[in-house]
Amino acid sequence: MSPVEFVGPPPKQRNTKHSRIANSLRQHPKEWGVVRTPATSVRAASAAQAIRSARLPAYEPAGSYEAVARTVVQKNGDVEHRVYARYVGGEQ
Repeated sequence: MSPVEFVGPPPKQRNTKHSRIANSLRQHPKEWGVVRTPATSVRAASAAQAIRSARLPAYEPAGSYEAVARTVVQKNGDVEHRVYARYVGGEQ
């Protein structure tokens, strides 16, 4: 008996954090929402790029979602890095 079971490609996960975010954005087309607040502006920019380019299957096809990273200074002086995204159309 082989120590490896060959069963084909793994199934796509349908209820991931990103699929829930993408579904929520589709429910409110063209409305901006804050989808993430990473620790750094670099991580925020990377997350926004991943959404725009559909690097994650939840945001396919590429171009269906717009995303931007913004750094916001709160009234108390705290800095928060945000990823804003919105669904702008594409295949359903």
